[in-house]
Amino acid sequence: MARVSTYLNFSRNTEEAFNFYKSIFGGEFAGNGISRFGDIPPTDGMPPLAEADKNLVMHIELPILGGHSLMGTDAPESIGFTIEPGNNVFINLEPDTRQETKRLFDALSAGGKVTMDLQDMFWGDYFGSCTDKYGVQWMFNCSAK
Repeated sequence: MARVSTYLNFSRNTEEAFNFYKSIFGGEFAGNGISRFGDIPPTDGMPPLAEADKNLVMHIELPILGGHSLMGTDAPESIGFTIEPGNNVFINLEPDTRQETKRLFDALSAGGKVTMDLQDMFWGDYFGSCTDKYGVQWMFNCSAK
């Protein structure tokens, strides 16, 4: 089923932040809990991950209110991220079909900037991101094949 969530990027304290949110909202982390950067399978052309970054959070999700979830990741400088106020929040769309994912991606990126082309990812989903012409950041993740 399609859904919308909020995706948060932190420099190196995602786990701390999400434990804080969990203490407020209660519940448990969704899925398999906390996915770490060290869990990413190596791919050709991917630079080696610094030992200090392997335990950082690659993905975490906490259901909060009314079916809404907070999701997050660490975004360390060592792998090309620079966190600044305003660039650490995304609206995450999870459409039901790849066709709808592509339609929304194309419409929201028109006049803006594609930050990652839609593509099949190692976790099995169709993923991409963009910043629209108003500076709002969007992520797209479709699990339909």
